[in-house]
Amino acid sequence: MTNSMAIQEVLVPDIGNFDSVDVIEILVKAGDLVAKDDSLITMESDKASMDIPSPFAGVVKEIKIKVGDKAAQGALILTMDVNDVVAPVAESKPVEVAKPAPVTVTPEPTRPAPEPPKPIAPINKPDPVGASHLASNGKLSHASPSVRKFARELGVNLSLVAASGNKNRILTTDVQTYVKGELAKPRSDNMGAGSGLTTLAMPVIDFSQFGEISHKPLSRIKKLSGTNLHRNWVTAPHVTQFDEADITDLEDFRKSMQADAEKRGVKLTMLAFLIKASVNALKAYPNFNASLSPDGDSLILKNYFNVGFACDTPDGLVVPVVRDVHQKDVLDIARDLGELSAKARERKLKIEEMQGGCFTISSLGGIGGTMFTPIINCPEVAILGVSRSSMQPVYDAKIKIFEPRLILPMSLSYDHRVIDGADGARFTSHMRMMLSDVRRLLL
Repeated sequence: MTNSMAIQEVLVPDIGNFDSVDVIEILVKAGDLVAKDDSLITMESDKASMDIPSPFAGVVKEIKIKVGDKAAQGALILTMDVNDVVAPVAESKPVEVAKPAPVTVTPEPTRPAPEPPKPIAPINKPDPVGASHLASNGKLSHASPSVRKFARELGVNLSLVAASGNKNRILTTDVQTYVKGELAKPRSDNMGAGSGLTTLAMPVIDFSQFGEISHKPLSRIKKLSGTNLHRNWVTAPHVTQFDEADITDLEDFRKSMQADAEKRGVKLTMLAFLIKASVNALKAYPNFNASLSPDGDSLILKNYFNVGFACDTPDGLVVPVVRDVHQKDVLDIARDLGELSAKARERKLKIEEMQGGCFTISSLGGIGGTMFTPIINCPEVAILGVSRSSMQPVYDAKIKIFEPRLILPMSLSYDHRVIDGADGARFTSHMRMMLSDVRRLLL
């Protein structure tokens, strides 16, 4: 074995069918002692990340690449002082590899700092790949490619994650522990600015490469409702309680009232009875007729009862509000439903006719389906979804026989910050009781 040294260039090897690939992490620094096959840098394509191993054993002399660069096959990564003859013993006993006289290097417990990443102009965009691994002390977060990929999928900044692995290595369990801790913290308006939890941008895909495409602009209503629905979904932790109500007697009563309703120029639908029943349930469980305060520290209880209903229009979904439902009978409610639905279809709804709701009902009974999970219309804390009713055999224990009964599926989504699961089940049970006995409903 000889002590003479030689300078070798380490190049990017064959990286597959890519013109260039992003450099997301530098794993060594000048002066580091590395063994053959030790990882030098990490590169990432749009499909996978890969560590580039060292083809030699020796001491890193100069880094020629930085985080954020795009590198192709044959690009210079670094230069290295290597032995003229690298014997197997040199790899098995790296401490015996000759080193330059002025340099004495001991592997550090954490990764060294790369060159500082370039600043990002748009403040709301996620950090560029690589920058999310820089800790506040300038050191690199030490994590495997699979852990980094897992963190990116969750939008986690690895520099904020405490490591528990060997040599300060971040493990998958560390990322999971960090996310659980962040989700347990009180929510604030600036969440995401420095918490490490960010929404990753959707990839830009040229779908025309797979076949013929066309473009259809979204309506203004769909754009607005889409933004609101996304906000509501990520703001309120949703839980959905499913239940069924026997509406056989109620449907018979509704049909018997059709003639009287027509005389008053009203179309009497099941939705009017659902709204009437929901007011009774809201009175029994006031937390459902409430909104969470902006700071999340208190509950705003409402002493009025305005119920919104999801209305399907050619331009998209709108939610008109029937006001003061507790002061109206079923036919009054049915009249309001008809007038508001007509305005919605004719695009004549006023802003105030879609404001002030306490609770919302989304009925898909006229279309089909069994059950679904409606999204809460925040700042409300609950929404009731109903699907198509169907005739089902129900066992009557008194006469010991199955009878055909008309069953209505119900789906109650609620904000778990305000409403517990037990109250969610009590609310649907109350609705089931009201809808199953028309006498209770008319009280």
